Amino acid sequence: MSQRIAVIPGDGIGCEVTAAARTVLDTVCRRHGIELSYDEYDWSCERYLRAGAMMPADGLDVLRPYDAILLGAVGAPGVPDHVSLWGLLIPIRRAFRQYVNVRPVRVFEGVDSPVRGARAGEVDFVVVRENVEGEYSEIGGRLGRGHPEEMAVQESVFTRAGVSRIADYAFELARTRRRHVTSATKSNGIVHTMPFWDEVVTERAAAFPDVRWRSEHIDAVAAKFVLQPGSFDVVVASNLFGDILSDLAAAVAGSIGIAPSGNLDPTGAHPSMFEPVHGSAPDIAGKGVANPIGAVWSAAMMLEHLGHAAAARGVLAAMEATLREPGTRTRDLGGTADTAEVTAALVDHVAG
Repeated sequence: MSQRIAVIPGDGIGCEVTAAARTVLDTVCRRHGIELSYDEYDWSCERYLRAGAMMPADGLDVLRPYDAILLGAVGAPGVPDHVSLWGLLIPIRRAFRQYVNVRPVRVFEGVDSPVRGARAGEVDFVVVRENVEGEYSEIGGRLGRGHPEEMAVQESVFTRAGVSRIADYAFELARTRRRHVTSATKSNGIVHTMPFWDEVVTERAAAFPDVRWRSEHIDAVAAKFVLQPGSFDVVVASNLFGDILSDLAAAVAGSIGIAPSGNLDPTGAHPSMFEPVHGSAPDIAGKGVANPIGAVWSAAMMLEHLGHAAAARGVLAAMEATLREPGTRTRDLGGTADTAEVTAALVDHVAG
């Protein structure tokens, strides 16, 4: 039975890397006898400038029946980032209860990390980010616009249910890996929400006595990402902290161009969404030099989520093979290949 995928290429290089991911998906699915069907939607900043909205009013209802969503990137000059994100990405995450954002981080053989001592085979961890509440709430507002006393208030929202379920996901994931969780906090300076986060994580940790864990302030975690990146296994963090830490981790791994992510509803009641985290990169859009690895890795995560673990492993093996050689790495990773050449190399490896 075919599984239905909604494809939203978005803006800039999102269109290019999504096409590359689709090409790799077509090949690996043929090899493994997997049937995926795609519907593509032009929801983007271009649509916003044309129609006044990133997606149609019934966009969420359109997406609801799909098994998964594959997103390229959103963002373009002339459209404020808060308009593009709150007009598409964040409503999807929240309507479909995608409360887990998973961002794996690896230093691959052949990819030089800018961090001394971050070596292939030693840096392999996952940032688990709470994805629907925390610091990215909609509660707040502006007062006295344009006046000297103008002010802005943004409220953070941490619920027991929200912290419990993201902590449980992190501990359960750690059980499949090296059984170690680091909880990022800032309870020495943020007096209400972070002590509450710490208390709930501690409560949930008691249900996983086989998993080691520690709580560390986010500034210490950020420093250790650079100084001791090999010491992490699963890092669990709030919405804002997880966002910042995962981008730092991608830089430690060599390039944000290879960083994937999954926005997950672990219950399966709603479609989950998979996207590279590099953004639309308008400065290189249309030049054919974008790194497709982040999108391809995101597609592999989608395959695993849909129950096709062997196919996902095949894509990951192809990534490892192409990243080893300069001739099949893009320029941001010290290679010489363009987007099309990397895609062709991935297809060759996946096809066997």
